[in-house]
Amino acid sequence: MHVEINGNRLTVEVLGDGPGKPTMIVHHGAPGLGSHTEPLASFGPFADAYRVVVFDARGSGTSEGKPPFTHEQWASDVDGLRAWLGAERIVMAGGSYGGFVAMEYAIHYPSRVSALVLRDTAADSSNQDAALRNALSSARVKVDREKLDRIMSGTVRDDADLRDCWAEILPLYDHDLDWAKVRERVAATPYRYETHNFAFAVNQPSYDIKAKLPGITCPTLVTVGRHDWITPVECAETIASLIPGAELVVFEKSGHSPQLEEPELFQAVVRRFLARVA
Repeated sequence: MHVEINGNRLTVEVLGDGPGKPTMIVHHGAPGLGSHTEPLASFGPFADAYRVVVFDARGSGTSEGKPPFTHEQWASDVDGLRAWLGAERIVMAGGSYGGFVAMEYAIHYPSRVSALVLRDTAADSSNQDAALRNALSSARVKVDREKLDRIMSGTVRDDADLRDCWAEILPLYDHDLDWAKVRERVAATPYRYETHNFAFAVNQPSYDIKAKLPGITCPTLVTVGRHDWITPVECAETIASLIPGAELVVFEKSGHSPQLEEPELFQAVVRRFLARVA
């Protein structure tokens, strides 16, 4: 369905809608590349116990793309969704860049968050340096440095160029490389280069919320794949050390996407956490 939130039309899907269920909003990663299809697959199973809401963020997927594409605006859109749903409080979940937004939401709307679930994310832009080193030293593929620099710095030329750059780095993401899955993902990705460029050229260089993390008071689960090349384990360790009482779980057979690479274990970990803090 399409819902107008803060003057911008969003593509939204609600699963498990029913009386008495708590609400979970899940934010996808990769602005300009991501969409609700990933959290739909990984958090859809939680619709047995939660009203699960997934959506294409402003400027991504098939949602309208009215600027600005700032963290503040994306967090405000989450709160607009919460209000549209009529939920007083939500479980906020987000992975990768969606984790940036999830943490920003918990920082700016603390009274609205009952629990926070983070996956393969970072609290500042230092992961960019680690990602560059990991990509260039990979024994799996030889990455085109020029394409890597364009996608990491938010200077891609158009949607076609974003697609080429995305195809260049996708083989780095999973613990086990499957070229058929890489090709399928390249073909299925919705490309929105203006959103991507703003996120990585404007937002990312100044991104640093470490000083604000100790102010997050809701129960927090931090998850990460052991072999994540772009937001490595040390990024998750930093977040878990700064949010009071946060729980850290490392998935040993995953890269950047344990929710897809070890789905049964990931779901079990999240369910145990939510059952404990509910």
